[in-house]
Amino acid sequence: MSSRTHVRNRFVLIGDLALIIVSVLGSFALRLDVSQLPFYFPAALMMCLAALAIKIPVYFSFGLYRRLWVYASTNELRLITFAVTTASVLTSGVMLLLINFNLIQPGMPRSALGIDWLLSLVLIGGSRFALRILAEQTPHARNEKYKRALIIGAGDAGALVVRELQRASPLNLTPIGFLDDDPAKQHHQIYGVSVIGRIESIALILEDQQIDEVVIAIPSASGSVIRLVNDACRAKGIPSRTMPGIYELLGGKVSVNRLREVDITDLLRREPVKIDDQLIGANLTGKRILVTGAGGSIGREICRQVARWSPASLVLLGHGENSIFESLLELRENFPSLSLYPLIADVRDLNRIQEIFKLHQPQVVFHAAAHKHVPLMEANVEEAITNNVVGTRNVVGTASKFGVARLVLISTDKAVRPISVMGATKRLAEMIVLDAAQRSGYAYSVVRFGNVLGSRGSVVPRFKNQIANGGPVTVTHPEMYRYFMTIPEAVHLVLQAASMGKGGEVFMLNMGEQVRILDLAEDLIRLSGLEPHRDIEIEFSGIRPGEKLREDLWEEGVQFEPTQHAEIFRAMDEEKVDGEALARMIEQLIFHAHQSETESLIRGLNEFLPFSAVRSVPPPDIISPV
Repeated sequence: MSSRTHVRNRFVLIGDLALIIVSVLGSFALRLDVSQLPFYFPAALMMCLAALAIKIPVYFSFGLYRRLWVYASTNELRLITFAVTTASVLTSGVMLLLINFNLIQPGMPRSALGIDWLLSLVLIGGSRFALRILAEQTPHARNEKYKRALIIGAGDAGALVVRELQRASPLNLTPIGFLDDDPAKQHHQIYGVSVIGRIESIALILEDQQIDEVVIAIPSASGSVIRLVNDACRAKGIPSRTMPGIYELLGGKVSVNRLREVDITDLLRREPVKIDDQLIGANLTGKRILVTGAGGSIGREICRQVARWSPASLVLLGHGENSIFESLLELRENFPSLSLYPLIADVRDLNRIQEIFKLHQPQVVFHAAAHKHVPLMEANVEEAITNNVVGTRNVVGTASKFGVARLVLISTDKAVRPISVMGATKRLAEMIVLDAAQRSGYAYSVVRFGNVLGSRGSVVPRFKNQIANGGPVTVTHPEMYRYFMTIPEAVHLVLQAASMGKGGEVFMLNMGEQVRILDLAEDLIRLSGLEPHRDIEIEFSGIRPGEKLREDLWEEGVQFEPTQHAEIFRAMDEEKVDGEALARMIEQLIFHAHQSETESLIRGLNEFLPFSAVRSVPPPDIISPV
């Protein structure tokens, strides 16, 4: 506890000493006639001593001197009620004993004990809530250094943001109004701040009102709403902040500390969908969970969201010690009671993987470890084979051997009609999982989705770096399109799909519409406060080996059916894998990889995988940009 807080609570304690005496004397004064008070003064004095001796320790035991009362809420009101009632009951008990043994004058009015309880409740509770009322006064609203803020969203998050801003927030913002689309909230007030219009009227509001900053306080807002507000703010040169999306807030709290500048992930947000908490909880709560690739973008987010479901233990398995260490620190800070096991291991090392499974006995495995960068894998085919294929075979085979009931492979849309080495190796990884599900009967399944925004090495961080360096921003082709999803949203749906798997399914996440990469680059430039083609040039570098203009989520002729979740689809016809042929092909690939026979590897992939056309373009120059 800080010294400042300690001093404040000393004053609260001193105030309580005075209020206890006032309460006791007040109870006698309210109960008796003025002429009777001198006669009962010894009894009142005795009750004051008893109350001081009993109530202060009781208040201490209830923690009434360990709280910042400027943040008092209904929870603190209940605490005060319990503390005052307990202290008054004990005080009354002592006084009744004294009366019974004639230690004070007989005839003392017992109703004074009840009156004392009521007065104590009013005085002790009122003094603490007076501190909060004083703290919430906003003299800074007239101070020129505080900026006028317009709050978008008059829901729970908006109300919380306003309340925190009114408490002398370090952001130096004074809320002056809400915008909300709910007709029932129009012209109503929340914490003294009025709802002054609908979100669609933001351009007019910014024109008519003196607004210094806009705060978007709707965690569930779609990308279209964020874009509308951000465009209006940019047109007026007004800065804007936003709450993270609902999936980013999972396991965290809504507060002004989470406010940040609008990011590209906000512009591509979709309406959040409800998940089946009961189904996910049944498959994660109290279970031993292992995540491979736990230091990567997807693996780390899986760990974050899995941790919310209170698993019995969580094993973080990864090859890079720095990334695993960072994941561990974050999880320990946010989930201090969770049993965490950080393990540095290579999925290609079968003996090590088997020892880990033997020691930790996982019940659910999320296999996210993989080499994922398309151009790099075109130049390192052998590594793609040994990591993505052999590593997956090791993890899946070991899981089956040790009776792991549920396993989920994180796959990619690039595994469909693969033209890249990375996509082909991920398709083989899918087949390994489906074959294991057919042979074992365990709930092993595949979840396939497109690009995720903000993952390491992805296009968004690269564009941001180019913008920071003054450009140009390099786009491969003006008509290059990709599916995009935020990392928290993708993992949110992965957990739901994983809980639905019975064994052998290929799930596909609803990725929405494909986004043109050129539009993405222009949005990022504008979010940086610049104008594309004027402040930052955009250059086209040409399609790289292994890339398509548009990605596919399923092969031609393959049909998907909806599941009980609106954002998840499942292949109607389960893919039948010839396990023996698959095993032979993997052994051949391993042999060619160890011999560095790249052309034999490419030829083997194309011959074995359906619709595969790896290296249909010339191999990359190792010095070309990746």
